[in-house]
Amino acid sequence: MIEGVQIHPLRRIPDERGTILHMLRNDAQHFDKFGEIYFSTVYPGVIKGWHLHTEMTLNYSVISGMIKVVLYDDRENSPTQGEIQEIFLGEDNYNLVIIPPFIWNGFKGMGTSKAIVANCATIPHDPQEIQRRDPFDPTIPYDWSLKHR
Repeated sequence: MIEGVQIHPLRRIPDERGTILHMLRNDAQHFDKFGEIYFSTVYPGVIKGWHLHTEMTLNYSVISGMIKVVLYDDRENSPTQGEIQEIFLGEDNYNLVIIPPFIWNGFKGMGTSKAIVANCATIPHDPQEIQRRDPFDPTIPYDWSLKHR
């Protein structure tokens, strides 16, 4: 696991009326601060990434569909420098993933339906604090293709 990344199981509470999906509470030990909440959709097979935030901590959960989140640590002096981490999130694995600043991240829509990703960010979006790279940039040693394991 990449240094500073956290994964927390989330509760799904179904009943005959529907489902409540917990995400983040301000009294949770892992809650930092609130900046903004936004939702992003991704179609199956589509890659959104790479990007890195210099100030924002991301708090991702997927309320519908499935994604593969991929993280890359190129921070100098990090004990996990050079490591890649894959995390599958969504209906089949409902968790909160906390991604600190300076971790390259991206995600790919998985399965057969559009995924809805929620992010409770610690600061409002600021285009000055984000860096972007092409998903196939060779400086990040990751192959997005399907892996038949």
